[in-house]
Amino acid sequence: MKLSACIEFLFAAECPDFAERIRASQRAGLDAVEFHLWRDKPLDAVRAALDETGLPLSAIVVEPRCRLADPSAHAGFFQAVKETLATARRLGAQYVIPSVGPVLTGVPLATQREAIVAALSGAVQLAGDAGVNLLLEPINSAVDHPGMYLTSTTEGLDIVERIGSANLRLLYDIYHSVTMGETPENLFAGREHLLGYVQVADSPGRHEPGSGNIDWTRYLRLLDALGYQGVIGLEYRPLRDTLGSLQSTRRSLGLSA
Repeated sequence: MKLSACIEFLFAAECPDFAERIRASQRAGLDAVEFHLWRDKPLDAVRAALDETGLPLSAIVVEPRCRLADPSAHAGFFQAVKETLATARRLGAQYVIPSVGPVLTGVPLATQREAIVAALSGAVQLAGDAGVNLLLEPINSAVDHPGMYLTSTTEGLDIVERIGSANLRLLYDIYHSVTMGETPENLFAGREHLLGYVQVADSPGRHEPGSGNIDWTRYLRLLDALGYQGVIGLEYRPLRDTLGSLQSTRRSLGLSA
């Protein structure tokens, strides 16, 4: 099992210098790194640290975030995708994550979904031309992201399946799914091939695996049944020092401490 450190959170306390978190991730024996927004990051220093350590960059987020349910925002979204894809190529990022954004009031959900599909279809074309893949991530509206449109793994899979592109896959964040009360065993129901990436954090609190109530043995069995062999993104906020949190995480995920 390969692990990717979300350096928005991991090593943040120990390394105020953002690029140094990449070196800390390598020293900790992690296999990759990822982060969220990129415009405020020292990209030259990030590229240098990636080159120095040899760690791959798993993913970055499309910035600025846009309201995909609103067709009037699509032109700005496509520009944001183009600029983010250019950054992804510069840094060697495997995936780019477009945020769907908030649900609109007073607009039928079916209409909003059609707008989202149209926006993502255009983004998929841009990503294919750039040789970068997209991930669609359902998130939770119960705790962390109130008012967001895409909060269902099933709907996320429906959208990915409808667009039907090899450049678009689902990001399954176990923390978000648990927070939304989803039952994991039947979520994918023959659509395992649409799964592109997995992220983990415990619930409640979004801290390291082993700090909350998630039955990680259950989810590891699920990932095994799905045939998932990709990287696991550690997108959690450590309750203690990062190295100590990684020990707990490795134990919870069935890895040596």
